[in-house]
Amino acid sequence: MAVYKKLVITVALGIAAGVAHADTTLLNVSYDVTRELYKDIDAAFVADYKKKAGETVSVRQSHGASSAQALSVTQGLQADVVTMNQPNDIDLLAERGQLVPANWRSRLPDASAPYTTTMVFLVHKGNPKNIKDWSDLARPGVQVVIANPKTSGNGRYTYLAAWGYKKQQGASDAQAQDFEKAVFKNVPVLDAGGRGATTTFTQRGIGDVLVTFENEVGLMSAGPGAKEFEAVYPSVSLLAEPPVSIVDKVVDKRGTRKEAQAYLDFLFTPAAQEIIAQHHLRPRNADVLAKHASEFKPLKTFTVEQMFGSWQKAQKTHFADGGTFDQVVADKN
Repeated sequence: MAVYKKLVITVALGIAAGVAHADTTLLNVSYDVTRELYKDIDAAFVADYKKKAGETVSVRQSHGASSAQALSVTQGLQADVVTMNQPNDIDLLAERGQLVPANWRSRLPDASAPYTTTMVFLVHKGNPKNIKDWSDLARPGVQVVIANPKTSGNGRYTYLAAWGYKKQQGASDAQAQDFEKAVFKNVPVLDAGGRGATTTFTQRGIGDVLVTFENEVGLMSAGPGAKEFEAVYPSVSLLAEPPVSIVDKVVDKRGTRKEAQAYLDFLFTPAAQEIIAQHHLRPRNADVLAKHASEFKPLKTFTVEQMFGSWQKAQKTHFADGGTFDQVVADKN
């Protein structure tokens, strides 16, 4: 009996010690094409936080189509931080369940967007269909691979970039919508997210051109696929400023606010900005951007705010039920 009591006490003390020294674990819920980026960011942050705070933190990742990921958080996925590809997906967290405050953009530098990117093209080596600009995506006989704008920020950026391209040429809204119809008539499949679209193009061999984020194109054209694919930069494109935020209700419930804040602050440090540049994303830090200037081709861009007024207006006009995108795909066949 004495031996049994001693065993129980020993086990209890062991559990207590384990709890006292348990790692803090953060969940970063992110969009589809940032798996490799945050794998490297997480490792650097863990080492940096251990050095500065003397505490061990681990970070788990969840990736998928940006809007679907945001919905998962509103439905209970316990994200400590969200790193999405468009502001609408974080606004959704404020609107449904008040998971973050409405002023979440003002809590970090650069409207809480630690890097920028844009939409460019990936084509087969030699560019056999001679695709140079957005207008080429509407040509008969050109198969275009695009992520679904209903579920993917990647797809929304592509749709808005094509619309803005036509508007900058002096087109009316009706003409811009007709242009979208011509483009989407050439789309053989709408994948739920950006990485799915990349897989469709690069592995399934479907399509003549993939439209996606510059970092995804950089990953393919500079990596193992360099012999098979090449990047094409259109004459103008849409500036993407992927935002990040703490999920306040979750971190306060879990007691992880300090660690989550440190994680997001780390994204703006020179060390993290260097990792961001290495993953073909355009860093905010001027020195790091200058260091990698040769890797980022100059490109004329416009913002959602400049072309559409705001993300809220763009969402309502183009992607809400009955919006222009629904009308475009309804006429697809």
